[in-house]
Amino acid sequence: MKPEHSPSNVLEGVAVLILARNEEHNIVECLKSVAWADERIVVDSGSKDHTVERAIPLATQVLQLPWRGFGETKNDALAYTRRSWVLWLDADERITPEGGEEIRTIVRSPSQPFAAYEVARRAYFLGTWTRHCGGYPSRVTRLFRLSAGTFSRSSVHEHLEIDGPIGRLHNDILHYTDPDLYHYFAKFNRYTSLAAVDMKARGRRAGVPDLLFRPPFMFLKMYVLRLGFLDGMHGFLLSLASSAYVFAKYAKLWESLRDKEPL
Repeated sequence: MKPEHSPSNVLEGVAVLILARNEEHNIVECLKSVAWADERIVVDSGSKDHTVERAIPLATQVLQLPWRGFGETKNDALAYTRRSWVLWLDADERITPEGGEEIRTIVRSPSQPFAAYEVARRAYFLGTWTRHCGGYPSRVTRLFRLSAGTFSRSSVHEHLEIDGPIGRLHNDILHYTDPDLYHYFAKFNRYTSLAAVDMKARGRRAGVPDLLFRPPFMFLKMYVLRLGFLDGMHGFLLSLASSAYVFAKYAKLWESLRDKEPL
């Protein structure tokens, strides 16, 4: 049975929530970057490596919860927090020392006007910060009052639904998204399948125009319109890989609907 929150059992402070699966190469540095937090909760989703063993010495809780998609699993994990503010991170993200101090200052403020805060992310693709391609500042809401936020039910690319005004943090999150192409394409198949499931659930359809025009438009948008060419070869590869991602998710959507919508 999941714990329940009430005003009497929620304490002031910050709980960091991290979902992790086969993240033994990331989880230690992620947790070290939030060592200042009052709670550090790692939710493992069936790791086959040493994620759990490496997380235990640094986390305040390591939960093993049934996987119900990114959004719903995070909602399940929220029931285990005991702090008034929640910061959610991916295992491949880091909070800078300046960012940690900014968050602690916000939480300690007695007259805090915002229910949540969004933050910019610096995405490192193949070890290099891609300043362009539309990947920066890529602001996302990450810090929120426990009483004011819940996660969307999306299988992938979930987001926070906040009841109240949203402010903005000044310090970026560091996002070490894909250290190499092997890692990128290892995630590629799973994420495009989840994206296709979400699109199907929303009633989306796929046909020749989607497969023919959407991928090259994504490349054009990232590489030209969003100045990805200024990122050199990294920008070219990321733009091309992203267009392949778009092709794959629409192809999988068409495949799931092919009896109804043949090419």
